[in-house]
Amino acid sequence: MIDAADRDSRRVLVKTRGLTKMYGSVAALDGVEAEVREGMVYGLVGPNGSGKTTLLSILAGLRRPTSGEVVLGVARSKTALLPDTPEFEPWLTAREVVDLARHLVDPRIPATRVEEVLTAAGIADVADRRCGGFSRGMLQRLGVAATLVGDPDLLLMDEPASALDPAGRREVLNLIAQQRGRRTVIFSSHILSDVQQVSDTVGVMQRGRFIYQGALAALLTGEATPTYSIHLRGDETAAMEEFQRQPWVTQVERVASGELRLSVTNLDQAEREISAALARAGARVVSLQPDEVSLERAFLELTGGGTQS
Repeated sequence: MIDAADRDSRRVLVKTRGLTKMYGSVAALDGVEAEVREGMVYGLVGPNGSGKTTLLSILAGLRRPTSGEVVLGVARSKTALLPDTPEFEPWLTAREVVDLARHLVDPRIPATRVEEVLTAAGIADVADRRCGGFSRGMLQRLGVAATLVGDPDLLLMDEPASALDPAGRREVLNLIAQQRGRRTVIFSSHILSDVQQVSDTVGVMQRGRFIYQGALAALLTGEATPTYSIHLRGDETAAMEEFQRQPWVTQVERVASGELRLSVTNLDQAEREISAALARAGARVVSLQPDEVSLERAFLELTGGGTQS
């Protein structure tokens, strides 16, 4: 990950001001203010219909905003978009697809670049097969290769790992992570754990607006309710009753026999008070630990539990 000082020192590569996109009376984007710095891996998440795909397509120049503006610190020729479901002429081989993309972007790019990206995308072994027989997952890999062949400075990816099996997903995520510092990546995903693994910065969209945009670490530590997992030996009733009396406890629930999950208002106070509360209850403690905050939990709390896409 890139620390805060390094993040702030990098120039802004993508900026939108008051970006709005209307479809009839429906606002797909509603005054979006986005900022992405050079070399970042920016993860874009949000419920169905929140505007993620619309935003990516406007950044790529494929759609026009109704109002507002997009400022790019990179030439359009150095911007590439991988759509959610890439499609190619079925009679072309994978190698021909990527080589055609190379010619369209810049025929001066060495032909050896084709082999490099086919290997990076994990499809070098099927490079001479016609892509008409490819599975959706293989087409997704081919799309990654065709997108990277032009060596873009700004890489836009809409659900790049959505159709892949676990091994393929891992390869694509590794590929995205490897771009950090070499190019700027903005990608959307409905797999929140994927975004958490590779992103420096995250934007959470809802109803065409950002409800959070900033460092992933700040979201995980600042937005989700802190919780603790407590394992006790014997009856946990007395401990539950003691916790319910504490003003710094927002919820205590029995997960299983002898196991409690404690939601608190403040980690600092919880660290000072939990042990004393357990002692007053006469509880026999087996283990006590704070729960790791996941992007999924932070996302659900921000959006009120909306369906993710």
